[in-house]
Amino acid sequence: MTTALSLLNPDAFLSPLAIDEAVHRALDEDLGRAGDITSMATIPEATEAHATMVARQAGVIAGLPLAVATFRKLSPDIRITAHVRDGATVAKGTPVLTIDGPARAVLTGERTALNFVGRLSGIATLTAGYVRHTAGTKMRICCTRKTTPGLRALEKYAIRCGGGFNHRFGLDDAILIKDNHIAVAGGVKPVLERARKNVGHLVKVEIEVDTLAQLREVLATGLADVVLLDNMDTTTLTEAVNLARGRVVLEASGGLTFDTIAAIAATGVDYASSGALTHSAPNFDVAIDIEA
Repeated sequence: MTTALSLLNPDAFLSPLAIDEAVHRALDEDLGRAGDITSMATIPEATEAHATMVARQAGVIAGLPLAVATFRKLSPDIRITAHVRDGATVAKGTPVLTIDGPARAVLTGERTALNFVGRLSGIATLTAGYVRHTAGTKMRICCTRKTTPGLRALEKYAIRCGGGFNHRFGLDDAILIKDNHIAVAGGVKPVLERARKNVGHLVKVEIEVDTLAQLREVLATGLADVVLLDNMDTTTLTEAVNLARGRVVLEASGGLTFDTIAAIAATGVDYASSGALTHSAPNFDVAIDIEA
């Protein structure tokens, strides 16, 4: 039997609780107080349906566990056969799920299931495009906190399905000192000293710099684990790599496009992060076809 957990990408991370919470919230939003009054009014209760979820474009699939959980929450009698799992690269026209069971449940869950798969597959597909442009380099593509409120765990999972890597999940799992922190705290050295004094040994400390002079100041302290190189051109990024000499992890951020990412990777930085992977990913074209 196809279950939600059996379709998770084995190289990604997503809690079963996150799946349940997201599906419950999405269905509650759609069903409101009275449920699907259209399907209940027009479809006899005993009617069965046979449906296929089909990719209408080529790309990387993500979100199938949420689609399965959506239908199963609406009816325990839904039978689902998966033809791929999350992280699979598919051609246009590929069937990804076959859904059989009570027609009311299939119709009620159709839009919610498609919303999950379309949104997450769009992120995974865009991420995979960036990853392809960095082939042959050590640089890893990662996301940011620029995610849809309430959907961060899902969207960061989709990044992993596309071959990318996750940045911090929230404000509580790593320190990232931005330019405004530096300004308020009184400079690079004071802010790093306070950070190190107040966190445990397992918490990473990253600091954003805009110039090579700031990078030199960070390196002189020896207190940072990661340095975010903000909006630097490739010449400056190359100089930063030569300055750091492997003493800190280097992350490039800003100005990442398909036209620039290969050149950024060639500078030797370790990571490149982009909010566009989540906030600007186009929806993946996926549909559910029901046989009459």
